[in-house]
Amino acid sequence: MDHHQDDVFGERRRLTSLAYRMTGTLSDAEDVVQETYVRWYRMTDAERAGILNPAGWLTTVASRISLDLLTSARRRREQYVGQWLPEPVPLDLFVGGERVTASVVDDPLERVALDDSVSTALLVVLESMTPAERVAFVLHDIFDVPFPEIAEILGRSSAAVRQLATAARRHVRENRTSVVPRAEHDRVVRAFQHASRSGGIEQLLRVLAPDVELHSDGGGVVRAALNVVSGADRVARFLLGIAAKRPDMRLEEVETGDGLAFLFREYGEVVSVVNLSVADEAVTRVWIMMNPHKLSHWRTERPAAQ
Repeated sequence: MDHHQDDVFGERRRLTSLAYRMTGTLSDAEDVVQETYVRWYRMTDAERAGILNPAGWLTTVASRISLDLLTSARRRREQYVGQWLPEPVPLDLFVGGERVTASVVDDPLERVALDDSVSTALLVVLESMTPAERVAFVLHDIFDVPFPEIAEILGRSSAAVRQLATAARRHVRENRTSVVPRAEHDRVVRAFQHASRSGGIEQLLRVLAPDVELHSDGGGVVRAALNVVSGADRVARFLLGIAAKRPDMRLEEVETGDGLAFLFREYGEVVSVVNLSVADEAVTRVWIMMNPHKLSHWRTERPAAQ
């Protein structure tokens, strides 16, 4: 295998990282990457040799496939059973997959921003965007692709793409609370963990925001709340009810883009990953992923501690 082909294979992690942020699930991201490579190898040797920037070609194709998938996914999710949530992934899953400058990696604030780009909090907001807005935001704000290149991918002018990116940023500002420092987030999450284990509703209410919301995704495969659970009292009773009904569940701390999160096992099998959003020293959102199809990475990559 020549150096040129090594470079092409070396793009897989970055393409998966990009497609995950585009689509919100690893299975869709892997489908996008697989189709991208199929199209690469369908070309003749002469056609491939004529591509001066293979990485750019792969990015363009993966982005266009993601755009098509996003358009069809909207229709699919209308028939989804219960609430649809993006798939939670470990914080370090795509380390090395983002094409960023050395200055960005060395800047702690920029590193936090990059970590946040795989958070459930941001991915939920991305779901509220149009497919074109999402593609423009991911490519420009996360992967630093220039507007003219994005314009070619979307078939629009550079000015139109700038407007899409501006609209996407507005979605983020309007629909996300401020990202709190990781230390504060983790402190509140551990207080939530302690209160949940105590079994006392009053203690749990002290760490929940009055307007807290709980979202759970079972995908129609396992039982989960079909609708959003709203309000501190309802959320607290819901959580304590789960703990009472499933006493054999065991908790492990994990790191995601949202910060400290929890993985739950029952009889050794991963059954859920729980992410939390924190603001003003209280939990404002609880996201519970129970759909086993969106837990495949945790099930295969994280064996139970001995």
